[in-house]
Amino acid sequence: MRAPDFWRKRGWQARLLAPLGALYGFSVALKSRRGFDARVPVICVGNLTAGGSGKTPVAIAIAEALRARGRKPFFLTRGYGGSERGPALASRAHSAAMMGDEALLLARHAQTVVARDRAAGARFAVEKGADVIVMDDGHQNFTLRKNLSLVVVDAQTGFGNGFQIPAGPLREPVRQGLSRADAVVLVGDGAPDLEGFRGPVLRAHLAADGAGFAGQPVFAFAGIGRPEKFVASLETSGAIVTGSCFFDDHHAYGEGEIEQLKAIAGETVLVTTEKDFVRMTVAQRAGIKVLKVAAVFDDAGALDRLLDTTMSSV
Repeated sequence: MRAPDFWRKRGWQARLLAPLGALYGFSVALKSRRGFDARVPVICVGNLTAGGSGKTPVAIAIAEALRARGRKPFFLTRGYGGSERGPALASRAHSAAMMGDEALLLARHAQTVVARDRAAGARFAVEKGADVIVMDDGHQNFTLRKNLSLVVVDAQTGFGNGFQIPAGPLREPVRQGLSRADAVVLVGDGAPDLEGFRGPVLRAHLAADGAGFAGQPVFAFAGIGRPEKFVASLETSGAIVTGSCFFDDHHAYGEGEIEQLKAIAGETVLVTTEKDFVRMTVAQRAGIKVLKVAAVFDDAGALDRLLDTTMSSV
């Protein structure tokens, strides 16, 4: 689903649903416990809100930094939106309907295990040769012991209206979630209230690979948590966005939807995100261009110190 507009302000809808949100956050606190020890470092890249914070690009950047150290990182993900319960390795040959779009995107960068049971997934990853596990999402999952917990925050939108699902975007209260974080990664510009968090705060931004888009008219479409960020990245790359069409997050494109978009765009080039691209069939992808983005840390040394400390402590 796309985030409802009332998640950004404290209107009557949010206040009406606030008691349900409080129960949602309380349920997270009840689940908290010490989980399974994988015997290899586990780095969790999570967030406190539903979608759109930039955690998957951050997880990919961390895996690349680990690989540069000679490590063999495996991604571990639930495979949201897919039917596979796992543990199983995701590959490009799989469909998003089976493995989920995030798993297929991660699998383009490193070995990726899909598992509803994260402890079982961690065991499976180690059996397959992982010497470090990078969890994409899982800050609210307590079945696996984490050696480094990073909370990714969209610096522009912060925590929305401050209410919990369904009244707002929060998965749990901010203070409760940050109490388990070893560091916060702020993505983009802005200074959200971290409610007294005293750990390291790293800054990162999403850099778009806009080569070839400068001056080109494009029609943008996406099914992600914050599609306006995608359009902004296109415009920053110099593209001329003539129109756009947005779908719910993790949207599964039907047989005729892409053809309809091509008919609407006419001679204008259709552009989408990597996450959307992996959800399409091979036939649907024909003629569609992709805007790739990567998380770049403003202070790479700060990330290096966190990773080095984590690697040496296990």
